[in-house]
Amino acid sequence: MSKVIVLSTGGTIATRRNTRGVGLAKDSAGELLGRLPAVPGVALEGVDVLCAGSYLFTLADMRQVALSIRAALTGPGVLGVVVTHGTDGMEETAYLADLFHDDPRPVVFTGAQHPADAPDGDGPRNLAGAIAVASSARARDLGALICFDGQIYAAAGTRKTHTLAEAAFSTPDGGPLGRVRDGRVSLSMTPVRAKPLDLDTFDLDGVRTDIVALYPGCDAAALRAVAEAGATGIVLQALGAGNANPLIRDEVARLTEAGVVVALSTRVDAGPVATLYGNGGGADLVEAGAVPTGTLRSPQARVLLSALLGGRRDPDRVREELRARTSPTERTSPTERTN
Repeated sequence: MSKVIVLSTGGTIATRRNTRGVGLAKDSAGELLGRLPAVPGVALEGVDVLCAGSYLFTLADMRQVALSIRAALTGPGVLGVVVTHGTDGMEETAYLADLFHDDPRPVVFTGAQHPADAPDGDGPRNLAGAIAVASSARARDLGALICFDGQIYAAAGTRKTHTLAEAAFSTPDGGPLGRVRDGRVSLSMTPVRAKPLDLDTFDLDGVRTDIVALYPGCDAAALRAVAEAGATGIVLQALGAGNANPLIRDEVARLTEAGVVVALSTRVDAGPVATLYGNGGGADLVEAGAVPTGTLRSPQARVLLSALLGGRRDPDRVREELRARTSPTERTSPTERTN
């Protein structure tokens, strides 16, 4: 019989509250699947990979999830893989998985906003929807996906945009690819994906990447601090379309000269980074060596930078590929897939 592998990593979907009313990840993959009705014609197999809130995950943990996905796809009769995951870091792990996913079968991330012991929990509904997507032939060749509250999103560009609402995720620059309702999958867009990276050459040894948030009137102290701590890559979460000030520009130039790769993102919800202004603005930052990351926001820009540094090492080559993978392109193309 065909099957879907469900990899459990913890998160709210697996969380139960203790005597203090504080949630801790606890439930296993088997317990998550035990709350679902049988799926006709599809067997479900649960595998426990991690059990923690995703706010605790490191890049090494995310790499472990990617390796577990690849291992799950080697089994006979596997239609696809579902990863249950905390919502805090889901956008990072899903995007990391997407960067390395070189198989046509779908990998679908999901989770919950309500804990497993909540009377109105959304976990079983989200998990059932993700399984429907993972088992659907319509979802092949789409890479890693996020399925949440009935919506299906490409991993790239999707982020958590509400702390508590059940509709927790969105893709501000593209929208959902489709939806799933009562097990029926409908897709209207196809993500445009770059060539997958090589997971076998992804080595985090010696790789440190940090995000530095910029604000009006900031100096370069935080930027220097992460560099002194050993950062080999830094993402600037800049203002507006990617702006800072002359102090930041000068530090970017020094860091670039020293071999640190600096990526340029923005704190604004939607729209691409653009080189519009001087006097420490985006045009000056790019001239100093920063690489604009298009519509990728800082969490996923950090993941991409980490993946490239972990596989390429050479700063010039990393900058070149970072630029190529984030240059302005259409992230989705129209399609019509329904089952």
